Amino acid sequence: MNISKLLSAILLAAFMTTGIVAADLEFADLDERSERARERESELYEDGTDYIDDEEWEKAIEKFTRVAQLNGSRQDGALYWMAYAMNKLNRRTEALNVIEGLKKGHPKSRWLNDAKALEIEVRQRSGQKVRPEAVDDDVKVIAIQSLMHTDPEKAFPLLDKIVKGGSYSKKMKEQALFILSQSSSPRAQTLLADIARGNANPEIQEEAIRYLGISGGQRNGQLLAEIYASPNASTDTKEEVLKAWMISGNKARVLEAAKSERNLELRKDAIRLLGVMGARGELASMYANETSRDTKEEIIQGLFIAGDHARITELATNEKDPRLRAEAIQKLGLMGSKSTQALLGFYATGNSEVKEAVINGLFVMGNAKALIGLAKKETNREMKKEILQKLSVMGSDDAIAYMLEILEE
Repeated sequence: MNISKLLSAILLAAFMTTGIVAADLEFADLDERSERARERESELYEDGTDYIDDEEWEKAIEKFTRVAQLNGSRQDGALYWMAYAMNKLNRRTEALNVIEGLKKGHPKSRWLNDAKALEIEVRQRSGQKVRPEAVDDDVKVIAIQSLMHTDPEKAFPLLDKIVKGGSYSKKMKEQALFILSQSSSPRAQTLLADIARGNANPEIQEEAIRYLGISGGQRNGQLLAEIYASPNASTDTKEEVLKAWMISGNKARVLEAAKSERNLELRKDAIRLLGVMGARGELASMYANETSRDTKEEIIQGLFIAGDHARITELATNEKDPRLRAEAIQKLGLMGSKSTQALLGFYATGNSEVKEAVINGLFVMGNAKALIGLAKKETNREMKKEILQKLSVMGSDDAIAYMLEILEE
């Protein structure tokens, strides 16, 4: 390449580099301006929401107007809050115009349902009638939820009509029930209790019972007890009451059912729920006074759920009933490697039934090394075969190596 061509190439490269750098600088400047605009939008939006919280409606409108003018990602939310504040100031025509702008400018906005619900409220406050068939269920629920905050006395009849009526979807009934459960009003609590008793729509009775459990309190605990004791209460209803007591932390009620319930399945449910509640002492006391082997097995399960390693180790050591002892030993296997030494000790001194339980316990623990150790020492052909069968399906490198070792003997 001659000198002139070389110089031309260098100059061209320098020009291109300069152009790229200039373009990069221009893009960097654009990015910086965009970031500043986003930060400004966020600041104005947060100021607006603070004014909404403080019920300073004029100042909120001013801030959200400025957010909307930026045409950023929060424009739809700003339009909603503008309309909301305008409605609070009885500037209803302006509010409806802003809502219309939101609907047209942002047809897929997540604020759309809230805006439609607000539109219903604005029109109703203006004396206009809104055709029910023109409003979808989600919007109706949002509108009722808003009404609960502004005029509860008008909201209750609507909620009562929805939860007791047959023409509404289950989803809408559940949403209405949720709104009721969030209210501390005596009227709302009375309606919720009526549904939980099964005096309204049986389709949502169980949901109402669950909400009573979530709300908790002595009054709801007593109401749940009345529902549980009702001669018309089904097994499913009683199961939901037990779960509600568990949710509310009402250990005494669950314990009472675990001790006295005549339905065996419900009694088992109560025992397991005591385990979930961590009622270790209560379960241990029940075990000591229980005579039924089946019930004792359920209590061991409850102790396992409660994570009571000490109690289960004690039962695995001292329980005289071979089946119950084997159950406790297997549960120790499910409780992890901390049980390994105890299990190996039981194997060394136990009969064939205990040894099988230990093998199962080590198997569910996934402890191939411990099983290999037992297999190497075991002289009983059938017991060794049992260990090898467990090792053969464990897929462990140690198990595979041991199997190859046996084949080479």
